[in-house]
Amino acid sequence: MSDQKNKVYTPLFSKDNFTWMLIGGVIIALGMFLMSGGKSNDPKIFDTKEVYSTTRITIAPILIILGLVIEIFAIFKKPKLS
Repeated sequence: MSDQKNKVYTPLFSKDNFTWMLIGGVIIALGMFLMSGGKSNDPKIFDTKEVYSTTRITIAPILIILGLVIEIFAIFKKPKLS
């Protein structure tokens, strides 16, 4: 019984981990926002410049993947023991 009283609680994530997770989540949300849109006023008109823009095809997926990499980093980062 005395062993359980002497156990020290060590959190799985520190404030630094949560900060990195928040940064990754914001970058993922930004990528999703940039990928959305492209609504035309007339549904019969298909504008390739809106649908296949560089922002939507290249930049947004790169931001989403970067955000996921940051999330993985945040999860595996060891918390600093103070």
